[in-house]
Amino acid sequence: MKKKVLSVLLSTAMVASLLVGCGGSSEAPATSEPAEETTEEAPAEDAAEEEADVVKPEDGEESAAPANGGEGGTINLWTFTDEIPKMIDKYIEDHPDFPYTVNSTIIATTDGAYQPALDQALTAGGEDAPDMYAAEEAFIIKYSKGDMQDFAMPYKDLGIDVDAELAQADIAPYTVDVGSNTNGELDALGYQTTGGCFIYRRSIAKDVFGTDDPAEISAIIGGGSGNFDKFWEAAKTLKDKGYPIVSSDGDIWNVCKHDPSSKSWLTDDGKLQIDDSKLAFMDYAKTLYDNGWSNKTSAWSDAWFADMSGASDANAFGFFGPAWLVNYTLAPNCGGEAVGEGTYGDWAICDSPVGFFWGGTWIMANKNMDPAKKDAVKELIYWITLDSTEDGLQYKWANGTLNGEGGTKDSVASGTVMSKSDGSLDFLGGENMFDYFVPANKYAKGDNMTQFDETINNAYTEQVSQYANGEKSKEDAIASFKEKIATDLGIEAAE
Repeated sequence: MKKKVLSVLLSTAMVASLLVGCGGSSEAPATSEPAEETTEEAPAEDAAEEEADVVKPEDGEESAAPANGGEGGTINLWTFTDEIPKMIDKYIEDHPDFPYTVNSTIIATTDGAYQPALDQALTAGGEDAPDMYAAEEAFIIKYSKGDMQDFAMPYKDLGIDVDAELAQADIAPYTVDVGSNTNGELDALGYQTTGGCFIYRRSIAKDVFGTDDPAEISAIIGGGSGNFDKFWEAAKTLKDKGYPIVSSDGDIWNVCKHDPSSKSWLTDDGKLQIDDSKLAFMDYAKTLYDNGWSNKTSAWSDAWFADMSGASDANAFGFFGPAWLVNYTLAPNCGGEAVGEGTYGDWAICDSPVGFFWGGTWIMANKNMDPAKKDAVKELIYWITLDSTEDGLQYKWANGTLNGEGGTKDSVASGTVMSKSDGSLDFLGGENMFDYFVPANKYAKGDNMTQFDETINNAYTEQVSQYANGEKSKEDAIASFKEKIATDLGIEAAE
């Protein structure tokens, strides 16, 4: 595969599953949105990602890679990590008669480089325009429902029987909501699911609650209740024994941000609104700070990782997150690679009090592509996003067999695949993570997002941080937030 690498940000999430197993990197996965923090200035959604092995070839130079595909021509793929190119490498390795060479242009989201370059390439058109392109949670709405949606080819126009395939693969509804255009047509799907659970330390659970059983811990923290009432009761009990319930208030924000009961940041007439769920987060952040119920860390920091390895002075009980947080963040930073080393094997998952999702990557096709390429693009997109057979990407990924036995298992888009797969992990004390992550995907909601969420979320969490730290009153923080959105986006607040 030819790879034009403009600025490669290696992601721990999918790269780890394709190349190695658990362990090895502490980088934020590029497939997923970094936690926005309120204990200090909130970073941009992707600025929290740590850049590694950046490759910047000379103008016109392409990275060396074996040729792939046949002589039918070239399919241009644009993306922000090398995970999708590596998937396609694997597909072509297994299907040597695939008629096209795939040319991958990879531009990191760091410093906001990817979107402007993609927009320019889509708008310019021509033979070098993307035929396939990727978007992550932070900006997918712009391409599926927003300013750039008109470039996307609905999956039905690729020749996919959308309703039948979604039902057969049992695709999580929130991913369909996110990937559908304003006409209700499916323009994009992901290959992973990122519905979230509560991930906790077994040893702390036993010390404080006398059990580490996921069902019992779920009941103790109010799993599935739709509110945080019992969670705060558990936080007080944990604090009395010397443990903060979470590492960072940003861990709570990841839940509040996509609370199924929450409304969009914008009203129907385009005004800014702060719904009860997001407003409640201000109180949550202040409570965590004042009561010492968090370790006041920030995501991707050394202190955050210390809570994963058990090296904090007062180790946090748990984290909110999807399967990728288990496999590509907790596991590499747990201080060991086998049960008994560091905190490896001392973790379990249970229901989150409130449903949510965190992160994800969606794949789209350009409606202006050469029609001759359509069948081949359909073939690749279908194999990645909808094929629920044992020959599809998702079955191999869910079972850790994409590159042979012993790879990392992960939560995938297809519930059908996960129902016939084994998600048991030694890292989780032998627990089958699919028992909780599959239902979590059903609880998540994706129809309340806007194309401005990345900017609005960062502005909001910055002001929440100042309130929680005692730098501003709640009223002043809200006023500053509204003023910034009006200035930066030209969006006035609703009355």
